[in-house]
Amino acid sequence: MAEMQSTMIPLLGHVVSAQVTDRNDKEVFAQVEGQTLGILRSEFDPVPELGAAVQVLVYSDKHDHLRGTTQLPKVRQDHYAFATVTQRMHSLGVFVDIGLPDKDIVVSKDVLPFDDAVWPQIGDRLLVALSVDKKGRLWGELATPEIFQAIAAPAKSGQRNAQVKGTVYKVREIGAHVLTDDYQEGFIHRSEWFATPRLGQQVTARVIGTTQDHGLNLSLKPMAYEEISDDAQMILAMLEVAPDGTMPFSDKSTPEEIQDTFAISKGAFKRALGNLLKNRRITQADGHITLVPPDGK
Repeated sequence: MAEMQSTMIPLLGHVVSAQVTDRNDKEVFAQVEGQTLGILRSEFDPVPELGAAVQVLVYSDKHDHLRGTTQLPKVRQDHYAFATVTQRMHSLGVFVDIGLPDKDIVVSKDVLPFDDAVWPQIGDRLLVALSVDKKGRLWGELATPEIFQAIAAPAKSGQRNAQVKGTVYKVREIGAHVLTDDYQEGFIHRSEWFATPRLGQQVTARVIGTTQDHGLNLSLKPMAYEEISDDAQMILAMLEVAPDGTMPFSDKSTPEEIQDTFAISKGAFKRALGNLLKNRRITQADGHITLVPPDGK
C-alpha cells in the first residue's frame, strides 16, 4: 500500500493515458505506471480492445481502491470548477459532487468557517480543485480570494440598481464576498442583509455602487419603496391561493367588504394596494385585483 501511494499520489486527481489490460461484465481494467485502475464498463461504447489507450481521471473510491473514469470532471488538481454540496458532516466537513461515478469529495471543516451556521447547505456550491494529502486521500480545495479576484471581470457602467445573481465565496464579520454569474466580484456589507448569507449560497442582490478595486457593492435588501408591508404580504398570500390569482376587490370596495375578508380598514387596504401596485406585484382592473406571476407575464 505504501508503495502504491508513493507511486500514485502524483497522479491522483490528474488525467492520464492508461493501457487496457483486461475486462469483465462490469469493469474494464487499465494500467498506468504499474498500477491497475478499475473503470466502469458502462462508460465505454464500444468497449476498447486489450492494449488500447484510454484517457482517464485517476482517483481513489470510498474504499480506497484505485479507480479511473473516462467521464472527466472539470474539478481536478489545479483545475477549479463549481461543485454542488451533497452532505454535511460536522465532524468532517461537507461533501461535494464533482462528477465521479461512485464518490463525493470532502471539503475539510478545517477550511470552512469556524461557525458552522454559515457552512454550505445541501444544494449550495463551492469553487474547488482537488488536492491529495500524504496518505493518498483526495480532498476538495477551496479557491482562495486571490483566485476569485483573478478570474473576476471589472464592474460595468450603468449597473447601479441592477439585479445580479451570484455565489457567496467568503463570509467575514464585516461582510460577504460574492462571484456573480457574470464573473464579477462583489461585496455585501453586513448592513446590507437581514440574515448572514452562507458560504456557497446562491443569492440575488442589487448593485448599490462599486468598490475601489472595480468590484460591485451589493445589497440583499430591497430598495426602500420595494419593502412590502405586513398588510400587503397578507393580501399576496390570499391571492396566491385564490382561483386564477384573482379576487373581486379594488380600492372601490366598501369598508365592510374589506373588513369582513381582510380584517383591516379600508385605509390600510388602499395603502397595501398602492404598495403592491407600485412594486408590480398585482394588477387592478374591472373591480378585481390579480396577482402578477413571478416572471411578470
